[in-house]
Amino acid sequence: MTVTIEQIRMALGALNWTLDDWSKKTDLSTVGLSNIRNGVSQPQKKTMDTIIRVFEENGIEFIHDGVRRKPEIFDILTGREGLQQFFNGVHDYADKNGGTIMMFGIDETTFIDSITPKFSQDYLKRMTDVSRKRGDLEVLAIVCEGDTNFCAAEYNEYRWVPKEVFQAVPFYIYGETLAIMDFDTTPGPTIVLLKSRAITNAYRKQFRAFWDMARPVPIK
Repeated sequence: MTVTIEQIRMALGALNWTLDDWSKKTDLSTVGLSNIRNGVSQPQKKTMDTIIRVFEENGIEFIHDGVRRKPEIFDILTGREGLQQFFNGVHDYADKNGGTIMMFGIDETTFIDSITPKFSQDYLKRMTDVSRKRGDLEVLAIVCEGDTNFCAAEYNEYRWVPKEVFQAVPFYIYGETLAIMDFDTTPGPTIVLLKSRAITNAYRKQFRAFWDMARPVPIK
């Protein structure tokens, strides 16, 4: 694919990325990217492939006369393998981007039973390592009042909501992805993934409202 410097500038503008943002996403130096953006140097094929891949992973589509936001991405994962795939995706996102991950309606016992204790232990270790390595990862989890099964207390911050408010239909928010889970399906669970900035931002605001209403839990 041939992408022009002007298209790169348009993609940066569409994502509202600073040079530092772009560097973190691509693992390329700010100096080199600045030279590419300003037309001082032409990127090698490997570098351009990385730039294009990262833009596409973040919702940019290159077209003949410019760029555009990709249509909303919709996907469904099912069963144990689907749940493991989902958690691997969360880990990869956290490892690469840091930021805030939000979880509502969480019952960690159900997760462990669904993905197997072995995978769960491995996932918790990997996420703990990411949290320690990055230092900018925040994971917020809203659980049911009285739930004290805090498996991820090493990197999670938990809060309780009253039982009459709590619904055991978990949803996750990370980046521009909203994931909603239904554990009552066969095979279960069914995980609906929706990548939409507008929808994710709406759910993020709802989560913040619940978070402010919820109360910190006693973790021993």
